Amino acid sequence: MTTQIKTLAINKYALALHTTTPELGLAISDFAGETRSQVWNLGRDLSSLVHQYLIEFIKPQTWADLSFIAVAKGPGGFTGTRIGVVMARTLGQQLDIPVFTISTLAAVAWSEAGKSQNIKTLAVEMPAQRGQIFAAIYQFEPDTSKLKACLPDTVLTPEAWQETLANWNTNYQLIHAQSGLAATVTSILELANLNWQEGKFPNWSEALPYYGQHPVEGG
Repeated sequence: MTTQIKTLAINKYALALHTTTPELGLAISDFAGETRSQVWNLGRDLSSLVHQYLIEFIKPQTWADLSFIAVAKGPGGFTGTRIGVVMARTLGQQLDIPVFTISTLAAVAWSEAGKSQNIKTLAVEMPAQRGQIFAAIYQFEPDTSKLKACLPDTVLTPEAWQETLANWNTNYQLIHAQSGLAATVTSILELANLNWQEGKFPNWSEALPYYGQHPVEGG
């Protein structure tokens, strides 16, 4: 199968959702100059309000204007992560468009990489349950504007993570992903668009969350 570079058709948009924290992040873009995003701190009301906020946010565009959906797949809160992925899957199925799942940690790394010309390796850590840490290490390749996962998202004890960093053979920037993560919804959209440009077309059924841990010990 040949891979062709794809561009969004005229008046076509892509939508991104970020629900892995108590904040809701939404972004929409045609990648031709029109991009908008917004974040709301909904707390425990996220599950009951997300549909309402999405319906209002997408205007004046309509569902028919969307070429693909992107969603933060986790790590993050179990309930919030599940809500976002289920919503993205549902939209992808109903609209018959691809659904891209993007790592929460990758979005943080991508957002940070865009702030500096010198960054090459980014180590991202985020608190997990039971004293553990969600961690990943990414390599930013400026020539191709790509993000390579050198250490894919994983769950480690603080000691194991420190040992991993101590033995890492290149200089890195350590990023603590703790708050304001929904603001990286624009990074979710941009990373998904890079995959789209490569001709990837993931079916909605392939969109799965990354929890990393069971929500309950032994569950």
